[in-house]
Amino acid sequence: MKLTLKVWRQPNPEAKGRMVDYHLDEVSEDSSFLEMLDILNEQLVEKGEEPVAFDHDCREGICGMCSLTINGLAHGPERQTTACQLHMRHFHDGQTITIEPWRAKSFPVVKDLVTDRSSFDRIIQAGGYITARTGSAVDANEIPIPKQQADYAMDAAACIGCGACVAACPNASAMLFTAAKVAHMNSLPQGKAEKDRRTLAMVRTMDDEGFGGCTNIGECEAACPKGISLDMIAQLNRDYVSAEFKNFFQPVA
Repeated sequence: MKLTLKVWRQPNPEAKGRMVDYHLDEVSEDSSFLEMLDILNEQLVEKGEEPVAFDHDCREGICGMCSLTINGLAHGPERQTTACQLHMRHFHDGQTITIEPWRAKSFPVVKDLVTDRSSFDRIIQAGGYITARTGSAVDANEIPIPKQQADYAMDAAACIGCGACVAACPNASAMLFTAAKVAHMNSLPQGKAEKDRRTLAMVRTMDDEGFGGCTNIGECEAACPKGISLDMIAQLNRDYVSAEFKNFFQPVA
């Protein structure tokens, strides 16, 4: 395959970025999208040029590092697929591919296609844990949990924190990410003791980080590589209203 790549290049956060054109020949349709970028970087290094910086780690669709906007779509054209699992057979010979970083105020560009997503870490730090001492591992069936409840928690836990929901949302909202993290903890018995405090803390941190508000457009669900449902946002709204109501009469510590 012959490809023309339009890649966002930005040497540092303060610099003004620009799109740069590159041409690749003989790209295998069996290679992954990140392997295609590896080929590009090998050619740039051979020419003595600066390689394109992009995030990657597991390359198995688990870590959420491969944050790329491909032809205007978070993670590219395939639904419920991360950029590292996207293969070049989904493109055609002679195609022009535009590659950009996530575009959101709360995800500032570090270099080229790399963005700073530490705002997600701070949301997790605000409440994505339980303070009860767990000790050593216990039998899995010690606390009976209905299957429907366990499945719901597992669906929420599938979120890999990649940020595609933010990148796809016109408001750059982090509601789907926050909702998934809150739902994972709030739906299980171990997390219910701190349910109200967790909900308030994580939502307030999300707002403090500068993410936009949710207007139920639904782009987040469409872009999520793990198929996190908008139902999670509805659950977060219910939990938040309940926690705020309780907090009005007896402030949560």
